[in-house]
Amino acid sequence: MKRIFISLVLIMYTAVVFGEKRTIEEVDYRRNSIYSILINHDEQHYGPNIADVFLDMPLPDKYNDHDLSVKIIQVDKKTPKNERGEGFLIHNHVASHLVARWFNRDPKTGACNMDLIKERGLYSASEYDKIIAQQTIRNSALLADAGEELIHNTFVIVNDIRYIDKEKAGRITGMVFFYLIATIGAVTSGLTGTDMTSDFATIGHSAQEIMNSLKGFRVKVNTHLYRLVWDEQTANRFYTEMYSPVPDDAKKNAFIRNRDMFKLEYVGSQMSSGSEISFLGVNFDTPDEMIKKACTRAIDENIANLARNFEPFKIKVTLTNVTPLQAPIGMKEGITENTKFEVLEKVVSDYKTTYRRVAVIKPEKGMIWDNRFMAAEEGAVGSTLEYTTFKQVSGGKIYPGMLIREIGKK
Repeated sequence: MKRIFISLVLIMYTAVVFGEKRTIEEVDYRRNSIYSILINHDEQHYGPNIADVFLDMPLPDKYNDHDLSVKIIQVDKKTPKNERGEGFLIHNHVASHLVARWFNRDPKTGACNMDLIKERGLYSASEYDKIIAQQTIRNSALLADAGEELIHNTFVIVNDIRYIDKEKAGRITGMVFFYLIATIGAVTSGLTGTDMTSDFATIGHSAQEIMNSLKGFRVKVNTHLYRLVWDEQTANRFYTEMYSPVPDDAKKNAFIRNRDMFKLEYVGSQMSSGSEISFLGVNFDTPDEMIKKACTRAIDENIANLARNFEPFKIKVTLTNVTPLQAPIGMKEGITENTKFEVLEKVVSDYKTTYRRVAVIKPEKGMIWDNRFMAAEEGAVGSTLEYTTFKQVSGGKIYPGMLIREIGKK
């Protein structure tokens, strides 16, 4: 079948008049789906606070939200440190619940539908109506495509967050700092001996009060990544034995009996120490705000590194402008001046979707968007930008609406 190259050209951006910026809104594209959970150590200092702020953390906007009802795994000191949440994932048949959500499966009747797949796969209603009418779900090339690019690209992120107490170190650093200030002041004003000691005692008392409100807060986050297994064998069994668009007791019970056939595969882990997190812009009278910033920044850092290191977890983002080249991606996704991206053209053949590289781009110096959590509140450089601006380093013609994907380090 003749290939259809979808470039999303003239109809998707405004007219160009002698150098006027060509721009379009970010177009829909297929995203990876994630279910994010927390391993919570309730006995540790700030454990309950960390659990509370985790439930309020924003999901990374470059992924589909595939969360289930359970978001927090409570563990105690007896839990093995290297478990990575696997006991919870296996014993609670999490993989089967992820599949059930894809097909909007009704747990009471077993009835399923394709609404979520149609929505996330960007398929037209007519395409799905034809499949349903012909009862060709199991053998549909379109569903095979959806399975490979949508269902199989469902990920579980298990975040193990540990609080590190820096209060004592913070107090020592603060007292040294204020001692230096006192010494400099004494020298410039001619104070010596008893006078300097007396002044330092006064300054030190104020310093202690200040440092008590600026206690160091640091978390170490270990993020473990799992991927849903959706191979041909699993798909065939599900469509043949368990899928029904209407209530069906036999297929409902078949799904329940065979929950163990659905699997998650371990992809890799990433650790963030949180040592470089700034607390500018944080209200120190509100501890949860500080905790939320520390945890969100650390998890975002881990997700960015996992995406860089593991090919299936990479994100694709719309190139929204071409004069100049711009895309809504930034420091939250780990972009630096040395990061390179491939520009992708979508190719559809027999319902099979692939992506062809047409060019390579990299960020312009000083034009990287700081879209990290609370970057605007801390007044970070680049936080007022809405895009990262790129320059082309190789390849051919680039159009708005094409996708970009980071090229991993080799």
